Amino acid sequence: MNISRRTTIGVFSFLLVIASFPFCVDATEPVVMTARGRRIHFSSFVLDGHNDLPWAIRSQAASSFDNLDISLPQPALHTDIPRLRMGNVGAQFWSVYVPANTADDGTAFLKTLEQIELVRTMVDKYPETFSLALSTADIRRSRRNSRIASLIGVEGGHAIEDSIGKLRRLYSLGARYMTLTHSANLSWADSATDADEHQGLTPFGEAVVREMNQLGMLVDLSHVSEATMADALDVTRAPVIFSHSSARSIAPHPRNVPDSILRKLPANGGVVMVNFYSGFIHPASARGRSAMFDVMRDFRSQYPVESDYRAAMTRWRASNPILPGNVHDVVDHIDHIVRVAGIDHVGIGSDYDGVSMLPIQLEDVSTYPVITQELLNRGYSRRDIHRILCENALRVFAQAEAFSARHGARPAEEESRDSEQCFQ
Repeated sequence: MNISRRTTIGVFSFLLVIASFPFCVDATEPVVMTARGRRIHFSSFVLDGHNDLPWAIRSQAASSFDNLDISLPQPALHTDIPRLRMGNVGAQFWSVYVPANTADDGTAFLKTLEQIELVRTMVDKYPETFSLALSTADIRRSRRNSRIASLIGVEGGHAIEDSIGKLRRLYSLGARYMTLTHSANLSWADSATDADEHQGLTPFGEAVVREMNQLGMLVDLSHVSEATMADALDVTRAPVIFSHSSARSIAPHPRNVPDSILRKLPANGGVVMVNFYSGFIHPASARGRSAMFDVMRDFRSQYPVESDYRAAMTRWRASNPILPGNVHDVVDHIDHIVRVAGIDHVGIGSDYDGVSMLPIQLEDVSTYPVITQELLNRGYSRRDIHRILCENALRVFAQAEAFSARHGARPAEEESRDSEQCFQ
């Protein structure tokens, strides 16, 4: 076959262009683990930004690990110790979530303290598995000792009850991030899933962000409105996180991060930790779940008894079915964030034990290796996969610590002693 030199150069150039993009994938086929994928996954570790196990233990087991022993397989949960090990989870932000409506009766702060104590109880009950982590140094120490570094994240600024003093107290007790809002607006910040009230942060909201910077507490922008995201990025002097959010351009849900914000992340240094909930990651399901938080608020007011509320939500979900999606959908979100914000600005924030439906092949905490394999299938390097699994989030945390250290906050070791004394 006679091929001209010009044709040869054209074909070669075309192949170079194709090679610069992630490999094409069949989104209907399951991901098959390879030996190389397992080696890459287990040569690093997963730092997950958000797991709601503490609330699951509270609601299903009366806050008792004797009633629900996670050292044993627990098929009713997404999380237990055997599966954490299978997934190679090395560091986990445990959410100390309490419902947004606890602000109505003035119990949000107290119940958040109870959830913090529950995380500490878990660490004490399973010392061969977990160790409390208050700093990046603690995370590294935990990894050297083959423990899962257990960090605490407050999900929703309603927990501080409009008090900077209570924010400081939560930090002293071990909280290392706070999500500025949950599903409803606060007096100082707008939520993604409520009607705009403040068009972002109020002056008090800005003061909260500045205080979090000074403490070394990560500013978490999951759940907040686009205007609140933009305001927080203008105010903060340390990198932010989105502890469990995905990309709005892929799945149109207000809980996801729009490209206008993703484009701001490189200047800030922050990271979006991709959520696995089907209603946030599958495009059609996101459209079907876009009103979910409005429904939840309505049902909360209609059904003050928790069991009645849960039954109503179960009925609503049954009458408004969504598709689960699969691991390809989740990695589509990672791909998009990489394209818009860059490889240094994406991580993992599963939302396990806090969601009602998960993608196929990502049904529990044992399944993280499948993400590594799919990233490998799409042409990501070992180095970039490790950035996504943990290194980006570690960098952000370290930079928040460094900012705090430069601005007069007390060392983490002193905070740790205070925190221990509070529970003696």
